[in-house]
Amino acid sequence: MNNYKTLKSSGRSRKEFKNSIFIGYARHVKDENEAKAFIKEIKELHGDANHNVSAYLVQEERSFTLRYDDDGEPAGSSGKPVFKVLEAKGLYNAAVVVTRYFGGIKLGFGGLSRAYRETAISAIEEAGTVEVFEEVRFRIRFGYPEIQKLKNLIEKYGRVEEEKYSDAVEFIFLVKKSFEEQFLEKLAKLTRNEVELEKL
Repeated sequence: MNNYKTLKSSGRSRKEFKNSIFIGYARHVKDENEAKAFIKEIKELHGDANHNVSAYLVQEERSFTLRYDDDGEPAGSSGKPVFKVLEAKGLYNAAVVVTRYFGGIKLGFGGLSRAYRETAISAIEEAGTVEVFEEVRFRIRFGYPEIQKLKNLIEKYGRVEEEKYSDAVEFIFLVKKSFEEQFLEKLAKLTRNEVELEKL
């Protein structure tokens, strides 16, 4: 998966449905272990809650792991709607936990689903989303007169990570993998291959 969307930061939301308090937490996670640790952390934080419903969708190398847990709520009423929010928004490497403090009035299956879904959506919106691109790293050495045109080209397809100035200029830079071929063609035309380029 070259490009994917994930959560930008951590998000929290709080909603009330018929006296029941729902608190949502959303977080970016690197892998399944981090997702499990996050769920454990929220469960410990709200050990006195009636339910801590969770869902995550993680992509590691070429496989996907998805899990959701109703944590004692009627099957399919809570974990699945939370997971469906992640799926609908196309979010990977993301985990959500929604905590419920029961307020004495039953919400019914549909009411529960709506409450969990809406709380999850609010936590995700609070976290914000960001697009992640697979990148390729290069080192390039060239003469001082080329600085501006090379910088412009690199920034069109990626970003400069390090700059070194001595008898020549050296950039270490990243290019989005999906643009690699296009970038190398443009670079060859622009410099007539008169630069030292190394893929790292």
